[in-house]
Amino acid sequence: MAKSYRIAILPGDGIGPEVTREGVETLRLVAGIRGFSLELTTYPFGADHYMKTKETFPPSALEEMRGQDAILLGAIGDPRLPVGLLERAIISGIRFGLDLYVNLRPIKLFAADLCPLKGKGPEHIDMMVVRENTEDVYAGIGGFLKKGTPDEVAVQEMIFTRKGVERVIRYAFDLARRRAKARKLTLVDKANAVGAMDLWTRAFAEVGSEYPDIAREHAYIDAACMWMVKDPESFDTIVVSNMFGDILTDLGAALQGGMGVAASGNIHPGRVSMFEPIHGSAPKHAGKNVASPIGSILAAQLLLDHLGEQEGGGLIEESVAELFATRQLRSVGTDSGVGTREQGELIRGALRKRVATPT
Repeated sequence: MAKSYRIAILPGDGIGPEVTREGVETLRLVAGIRGFSLELTTYPFGADHYMKTKETFPPSALEEMRGQDAILLGAIGDPRLPVGLLERAIISGIRFGLDLYVNLRPIKLFAADLCPLKGKGPEHIDMMVVRENTEDVYAGIGGFLKKGTPDEVAVQEMIFTRKGVERVIRYAFDLARRRAKARKLTLVDKANAVGAMDLWTRAFAEVGSEYPDIAREHAYIDAACMWMVKDPESFDTIVVSNMFGDILTDLGAALQGGMGVAASGNIHPGRVSMFEPIHGSAPKHAGKNVASPIGSILAAQLLLDHLGEQEGGGLIEESVAELFATRQLRSVGTDSGVGTREQGELIRGALRKRVATPT
């Protein structure tokens, strides 16, 4: 009997619906090729829904999504609303509500002319960043004292737990082993200045002793940023805390060609997980058919990998890589000259051709 997967679709705001449409159409194509079916449920939550109903993200929606196999998110955010209102309610609500403790960010260059670094090509930039996703300052422990007065105090606590640190480090070691590339894992922290990060140092050493086949390296976050620009080929798999990972992976996105080509997975192994492009909602570009859908399409690839459909996911990545290698696509910016719909059709065309041509 053919497999069937239940996928929650959350298009969101701005360019979200446009890029998500291309991600969904690509998922449908791969499903038809690989012989599995999709049960898609689309949710309305986002700025327009909030403006009409004053509802951000109800608990009932999270419970429904808990029963899905995966979630595909477009983008959340709208300048008409207070900064962070929807992002905290929806994105953080899903990440924390479903305990999606791994933020997985591939940093892979498909063509040299996408990279702003001189002399770097695809052979130099191919790494995977494992960012902890449920702790650190993003846990939201803190508040204000005497808010709005000259004596105002704002506090936000950086929190790490042994459980949270150890499980994400273990995931990263397992991933380095599965990648079987350089078989190397680099811990990025700031333990020399942030004493609490000694927990990361000790957990990395203790868990690492169980993986003698994986070389262990270490870099402080400031040095890691420098080396990612100067010598990106020195990285294979990286594990990093939530806040530092947020910064480091956006730098990585710039190296691979920009936010438009970058995707991420918010993962709890073995459970429903959420996948998304990392760009924002870019409302000024909404409805103009200029936003690149590649981040969303590559998020669909990560989604398929999570579901165990790695061959289908591989077809997507290979098709994207082919379009850049053959220069059918030269940019993922709004100035690419190839529209949102057209980019999606090019990728699906390359995918169909790849399946039809014997290898």
